[in-house]
Amino acid sequence: YLRKIRKAVQKAQDAKRFEHTLGVEYTAAALAMRYGSDIDSARAAGLLHDCAKCLSDEKRLSICRKNHIPVTEVERKNPFLLHAKAGAYLAREKYGIKDPDILNAIRSHTTGRKNMSLLEKIIFVADYIEPGRKHAPNLTDIRKLAFLDINRALVEILKDTLRYLEASGGDIDPMTEETWRCYSALL
Repeated sequence: YLRKIRKAVQKAQDAKRFEHTLGVEYTAAALAMRYGSDIDSARAAGLLHDCAKCLSDEKRLSICRKNHIPVTEVERKNPFLLHAKAGAYLAREKYGIKDPDILNAIRSHTTGRKNMSLLEKIIFVADYIEPGRKHAPNLTDIRKLAFLDINRALVEILKDTLRYLEASGGDIDPMTEETWRCYSALL
């Protein structure tokens, strides 16, 4: 079923996005091996994490509206953030994914959330550290850390994301801050 998903996703994404998607699939599989998580679930979530990324903002908003998916104020102002929620919907409806853990991993891969499953953490981290990613701060250290302590890697990614958004004047999703506080407190 992974081959079928890969082909369908390739048709729906531009070449650059699909290359990123394959990088996340590969990295998610490696992290799943490292932490003893289901490899096929990690690969499926990796392939589908950005399945709504190439849709227009209008289309993402429309999917959320039509399907009673709550949209926050920050998401309304920055509809590109809705690719995670819209993606979880498409993964279920268009790609036939029934596993709630895979759907949650897609839904929470941009902001994280409290009490993430191992698979959710894997996809969140894989999206940040995949081999094609070049410009994230502390990338080399976080790549190493991801295979040593996934919770610490998660906290570092959240910290860097919050720093970047503050420095660039971007809107900060309250869920990102909440996730950072939750996991920072655990460490």
